[in-house]
Amino acid sequence: MLRFGTAGLRGPLQDGPDGMNLDTVSRTTAGLVDWLRGRCLGGGAVVVGRDARHGSAEFAIATAEIFAAAGFPVTLLPRPLPTPIVAYAVRELGAVAGVQITASHNPATDNGYKVYLDGGSQLIAPADTEIERCIEAATEPIPRTPVTPAADDLVRRYIDRVAQLPELIGGPGERSDVRIVLTPLHGVGGETAVAALTAAGFKHVHVVGAQFAPDADFPTVAFPNPEEPGATDLLLATATRIGADLAIALDPDADRCAIGIPDDGGWRMLRGDETGALLGDYVLRTAPPDSLVATTIVSSRLLSKLAAARGARYVETLTGFKWLARAGDGLVYAYEEAIGHCADPAAVRDKDGISAAVLAADLVARLKAADRTLADELDDYAVEFGLHATDQVSLRLPDPAAAADLVNRLRAAPPDEIAGEPVEYTDLLQVRGRMRTDALVFEGAGSRIVVRPSGTEPKLKCYLEVVEPVADRDSLAAARTSSERRLAEFRAYCGRLPK
Repeated sequence: MLRFGTAGLRGPLQDGPDGMNLDTVSRTTAGLVDWLRGRCLGGGAVVVGRDARHGSAEFAIATAEIFAAAGFPVTLLPRPLPTPIVAYAVRELGAVAGVQITASHNPATDNGYKVYLDGGSQLIAPADTEIERCIEAATEPIPRTPVTPAADDLVRRYIDRVAQLPELIGGPGERSDVRIVLTPLHGVGGETAVAALTAAGFKHVHVVGAQFAPDADFPTVAFPNPEEPGATDLLLATATRIGADLAIALDPDADRCAIGIPDDGGWRMLRGDETGALLGDYVLRTAPPDSLVATTIVSSRLLSKLAAARGARYVETLTGFKWLARAGDGLVYAYEEAIGHCADPAAVRDKDGISAAVLAADLVARLKAADRTLADELDDYAVEFGLHATDQVSLRLPDPAAAADLVNRLRAAPPDEIAGEPVEYTDLLQVRGRMRTDALVFEGAGSRIVVRPSGTEPKLKCYLEVVEPVADRDSLAAARTSSERRLAEFRAYCGRLPK
């Protein structure tokens, strides 16, 4: 049976309990119904949405109709829409649960079932295993009652909220001069993102036409993930051609956002940690005193230094927005290095690529008015806090068990040095409390490697960071050269791990 991972159920479209199919979706919904009833939440409002993947329409209709037959008032979103709209709608409507049918940035052969509880946050333990037991106990037949899709009102309200973010965070400003190019990578975020950017005052929004319409086969990319090599080639080519100020790539369900910038005469995509620092700092500059920002154990430590310098609190959580959204009171911004950003936790308690795109565009507009760029901001951070350079190595393996086995072998014989640097070793399975997880941390002098099995794919992930001191802007080039050399050595080490 498919199990709840980092972001709900995900699996290949195939028959059987280990695949995404109508029976799996029906039994999962029946189990969720029983779990909600067991907590006296029966009859509460439920929101159901979907992306444009193969099977998503059928799965969303079945989910809505099973909830309706069980006596829950159901808001079935009217068409394929971004995942953040479901998270927003659960919070906006006071719903007891939300379900989005999506596999996010997984391959075209996959689909998934993402659950929101607790005011629009992803489910966490022990709810996940409790719901799984209810799924196992579900019996047939599972009744269904037809549901009429909702109107566009919730979508319009979400767009209005996102469009207000620049005013809420940065105040009034001129935005019409910024040239933006955007791709949704064949996903469902294009129309909503363009509408939100336009409503926020950006008049020059261009799109990558070959990738704009939703297409479940993702024909122009090997993997529909902005982080994958080649996925943003068309985006950056378009940005070069039109002389853009900012390039934006959303993943297929638009809960993640990657940013591309002009730099040294060309274009490059920012790493999630770079975007996280830029947006976090932008939010903190106008946030109330003692506000909270958060990121995860695998992200850069730069945000912690920014928070301390700006008089804010900082929290580090386990990987995933199910933890980040619950980081604590006063949360104003959270991000994870895998290009996920929560820029408006009061409205969306999950990562939201569209609000991140609007906030990034507003930051670019304000910097442009001062004859500055995002690259200038990053250089300033390097001088103030040291150059924080990050990278990631993902090793594809036959199945999730192989990834866990590789971590166990490394746990049994941890190295005392990596690439010639002495390291101290921490096993996060041995710690107590909410930070306990299947991950290994190796820390050296100004370096860190975190190794963990992926929670959504058959991969082993290695998260790398090196920090180089920077005396002034004249020493930036040397610091970059040194950081690139050290990251290359760490990548080589991770690539040699026995598979």
